[in-house]
Amino acid sequence: MTTVSYQEIYSVVSCIPRGRVATYGQIARLAGIPGHARQVGYALSNLGDQVPIPWHRVVNARGMISSRADGCSMAVVQRLLLEDEGVTFDEHGRIPLSRFQWLPES
Repeated sequence: MTTVSYQEIYSVVSCIPRGRVATYGQIARLAGIPGHARQVGYALSNLGDQVPIPWHRVVNARGMISSRADGCSMAVVQRLLLEDEGVTFDEHGRIPLSRFQWLPES
């Protein structure tokens, strides 16, 4: 498996602007590890509480908040943080990626 430091993943996630989201797969591609979306998830799950990385702006490929081992408490926090930034959800809990997905300039 291709390896990349968590710091490289955090660097990409730090670029996601307020009010936008990116997918785990998108972050993996931008960090140089295409096809390794799970590694992005592992990196974000290892963030400490006081780290200023906007982890809440990363969602799954369907535009949904991924479930976590802690049950739903962090999913609720993530949704509230995104809504505070103006991100909206449809009736199925999906973020319209066509409207909110971050598309960095090439």
